[in-house]
Amino acid sequence: MTEPALPAPTGSHPVGTTSVHLQDASRPDPWVAEVPTRELMITIWYPAARPSGPRAPYLTRTEAVEVLAGRSVGVAPDVLSSVRTHAFPDAPPAPASRGLPLVLLSPGFTRPRATLTSIGEDLASHGYVAVAIDHTYETAATAFPDGRVAVFALGHGFARTPEFWRKVKTGRARDASFVLDRLLGGDPPWEGAAGLAPDRIGMAGHSAGGAATIAAMVADERIRAGVDVDGSTDSLIPDTGLDRPFLFLGRDGQYAPGDGPAADTWARDWPLLTGWRRWLVVAGAKHPSFTDLGLLADQLGMPLGAATSGLRTTAITRTCLRAFFDQHLRGAPHGAFDRLSADHPEVRSCGPVT
Repeated sequence: MTEPALPAPTGSHPVGTTSVHLQDASRPDPWVAEVPTRELMITIWYPAARPSGPRAPYLTRTEAVEVLAGRSVGVAPDVLSSVRTHAFPDAPPAPASRGLPLVLLSPGFTRPRATLTSIGEDLASHGYVAVAIDHTYETAATAFPDGRVAVFALGHGFARTPEFWRKVKTGRARDASFVLDRLLGGDPPWEGAAGLAPDRIGMAGHSAGGAATIAAMVADERIRAGVDVDGSTDSLIPDTGLDRPFLFLGRDGQYAPGDGPAADTWARDWPLLTGWRRWLVVAGAKHPSFTDLGLLADQLGMPLGAATSGLRTTAITRTCLRAFFDQHLRGAPHGAFDRLSADHPEVRSCGPVT
């Protein structure tokens, strides 16, 4: 079997990466009562200088074991942990990297932050700092520097009620705000944080992470633009609306108007998005197609049955997110986002735009 690999970033910057352990002593863990402090692991991708040495691992073997536990997919942990990435661990940040836009990334429920690596690396190659968050105990496995591994804890005993999902999304919003507090505070946990622009912050997420992006924007005005990728939302936007730019990006057949309950959540929120807004759907995609899981499944001989390949959907996702954040965090010319359709016939727009 050919060693699986992520697609190369499309920008001109080499990419550095580092993982950081954060502890929020102001609150206990929301899911495990006996844990008095909320602990998070984040991965940071950034424009790098003088990259050298081996590329960063995708997952540790321990993480891969937990991610695959209980899944009849016929993939050994060593295969998943051997996935080749394109970022260099702890490479020095590029010189004169000041005023960099920051994009937070939140993965799908049970999915580790690593599944957003191809998005994070691509953003960094175009001059962004991308930060993916493991929402501890909601993901298959979160490995901490001291060797502890926090595994998924929300199985037996946690009914998937509307209240449960609301707690997931609002809890992730608190995680996102805490990460911003640390990165933008007086004693940041990463040397490149001094180059971040506090007024150029965005957030995107997949599935539950996409829905949590709305919760985070409602709770934290520092997040200036947001993207929900294929995630059903809760009624969290106040009646006064959300006036910052927002993008819905999902599967055609699931998230187009009239497709059913998932699409209905977007239709409910659409009138409350009072700033720049777009609602796009991708033909032939499956739910994992927007993350690394779709393209890795294709490479490992386990296609998802999607009419559009995982590699193609990843390319579309990268392009849409980059164009969106270029326009709203970097002031790219108005209308550049809307010219994407000519090169991406799988994508169609739903609903009136503003």
